[in-house]
Amino acid sequence: MINKIQHEQILEINLARPPVNALNGALVNALTEAVKQAPNEGYRAIVLSGSPGIFSAGLDVPELLQLDRCGLSAFWQDFFAMLETVARSAIPVVAAITGHSPAGGAVLSLFCDYRIMSRGDFKVGLNEVQVGLVVPMVIQKALMRLIGRHQAERLLVAGAMLNPDQAHAIGLVDRLTDADSTIEEALQWCRQHAGLPQLAMLTTRQMARGNLTLLFDDASLLRVEEFVSHWFKPETQNVLQNLVARLKGK
Repeated sequence: MINKIQHEQILEINLARPPVNALNGALVNALTEAVKQAPNEGYRAIVLSGSPGIFSAGLDVPELLQLDRCGLSAFWQDFFAMLETVARSAIPVVAAITGHSPAGGAVLSLFCDYRIMSRGDFKVGLNEVQVGLVVPMVIQKALMRLIGRHQAERLLVAGAMLNPDQAHAIGLVDRLTDADSTIEEALQWCRQHAGLPQLAMLTTRQMARGNLTLLFDDASLLRVEEFVSHWFKPETQNVLQNLVARLKGK
């Protein structure tokens, strides 16, 4: 599910679930545990990376469609726990967006400290509405924190996908690099921050990210059961089943 690659004081957590690093329960839990344990293992920063051409295609919809309400509720709680773990990480987390990053892939990056994306014919964005899903408020708030309320509203309501230049222009990603240097650029960002006086850097970081971590203190923003109810509505199921059919036809 993941590869853990040591770069001296930096841990690269490489998503390794072919073909598109789709997020299922096993991958979500493996990622959560790896991020949680990294500071205890002596690392000073984390890089989350994907495969060439793909960071993560988001939720594993075909697998999730097999779950009942109880199973889906448990998955969604685990998904939020993963986002909270990244947001509250005691050490910086950088997303090395190595290619396409729709929906859940883009969501994961929102809770990182920094986002570096490969240049190329790639798309990134929260396209949940296009596949019949409602974007939970905690995720909407995280997007607003990065790019502003009005811009976030426009992207969320339309389920818009952006190319790397567009994403960089509005601040959805912080930096663009050539595809063959994305991970190295992420490691370099981590090295720069690991080289700073740690008490000052980490304390300032914690304060600056307070409005992100506070999102998980408000249970009303999570609304797990509300999302589960939307998932099982006929319109949503129809859109998702059609999506899976198109994917199987490719």
